[in-house]
Amino acid sequence: MTQTEPLKIVMFAAEVAPFTKVGGLGDVIGALPKALEKLGANISIVTPAYKSTLEGDFGLQNYTQVRGFDVSMGSSIEHAKVLQTRMEGTSIDVYFIGSGRYFDREGIYDDPVTREGYPDNMKRFIFFMKAGLGLILRIGIPLDIVHCHDSQTALIPGMIRTGYRNHPVFANTGTLFTIHNLAYQGVYPEEALHFAGIDRKHFYSMSPFEYWNKVNFIKAGIMLADKVNTVSQTYAREIQASHEFGVGLEGVLQSRTKDVSGIVNGIDYAEWDPESDPLIPANFSTRDFSGKEKCKQLLKKQLNLPQFPGRTPLIGIVSRLVDQKGFDLIEEDIRKVMALNLQLAVLGTGQEKYMSLFQSIASRYPEKVAVRLYFDHELAHRMEAGCDMFLMPSKYEPCGLNQLFSMRYGTIPIVRATGGLADTVADDSSGEGTGFSFTNYSAAEMMTAIERALEAYADTARWQQLMIRAMKQDWSWDRSAHKYLELYRDIHGLRHR
Repeated sequence: MTQTEPLKIVMFAAEVAPFTKVGGLGDVIGALPKALEKLGANISIVTPAYKSTLEGDFGLQNYTQVRGFDVSMGSSIEHAKVLQTRMEGTSIDVYFIGSGRYFDREGIYDDPVTREGYPDNMKRFIFFMKAGLGLILRIGIPLDIVHCHDSQTALIPGMIRTGYRNHPVFANTGTLFTIHNLAYQGVYPEEALHFAGIDRKHFYSMSPFEYWNKVNFIKAGIMLADKVNTVSQTYAREIQASHEFGVGLEGVLQSRTKDVSGIVNGIDYAEWDPESDPLIPANFSTRDFSGKEKCKQLLKKQLNLPQFPGRTPLIGIVSRLVDQKGFDLIEEDIRKVMALNLQLAVLGTGQEKYMSLFQSIASRYPEKVAVRLYFDHELAHRMEAGCDMFLMPSKYEPCGLNQLFSMRYGTIPIVRATGGLADTVADDSSGEGTGFSFTNYSAAEMMTAIERALEAYADTARWQQLMIRAMKQDWSWDRSAHKYLELYRDIHGLRHR
């Protein structure tokens, strides 16, 4: 392949928006391939066909049935059903791997009843990885690079090295493993290798597949992919520097530090743009903010929040309600937060303890807090447009997307300076920033950041300039896609020396 020929990339991911979305991973895989295609890359995507993929609001409407095949799972056989469609407005093929046993159920990762991960997640995603590689061989998907995302695909570099490297399709194939969230590592019993078809001889102390006498999918991905990246430069440093962020794999990452990099995620401005967003009640821009005020008033009406006299800022939270997101800081200082001149709107679902926490807060402060414990795509857009500020006090944040959405909509982020939040939000202490941040993970520092934001909000002229700076930031996928393309070419060069 010459430098001018298009690279042929197959992405494996457990989520692809709009077909499947639990968190930011779905958004990334729904947008990055489009940006790469514009740069000339040839992209295909392989993802599971969950029940919600076929039946949800964005369920497949037009697809082709591809001939299925059987996949060995230990001593048993499971049939892989395959559907194919195109990403709208592109030439990107998306292949969906289906299974009555593994994917015909209500949840994606977690059982909606127990709110815990499905007990058979190990088998579910091994089946997906094996079937995806089998699909490449059967239908001849063009291939230079296999790009794997998170633990649900992390054994693929190891499967290629141990079982497919001598196959002509994979002989010169490069692999990239992207870590979107290191906390979810996929740690399972040794039998995982049996189901994956990886010989037990590869399981020994300190091997890529061994982790405290278990198999750690992400460790294998880190050790065996040609290159490793994560979704911001700061997070790439953090996960190598301490156990707090490395979650036990900091030493493994340090051993490959020359091959570990960070590329900040982007956002799709075709979808997230206040000037053209069809999901918000009024459009607006840096030239005319009147639509944003209308969005705020209608949002408060939709959430049953009363109108207070004067200027009362509305702070939004749109999030998975999990430990990572820093909600224990809110719980610790909720009385102080509620004593301030503000209102709070929360949209999300997750751990029962945080769902109960926000329900309790809303019942105690009905005029100041509105909570919606589900995910609603349209309401998420309306909150980004209608809120004045957006709170993200994360314990850690590999990249984060909501702060990028918020800035585009003139909704000023209040964040803890960690991971991608540190890379994308400039504190306004000098009057030239795009938001407000705090460094240490403490309720007191969070409160100080909120109070600084309220002080700035009280100065209408200052706040408007802050909104303009935030809205003019360019966090589109174009810049990130160029960096991914460079990384792919580096990997391709390694395989064709």
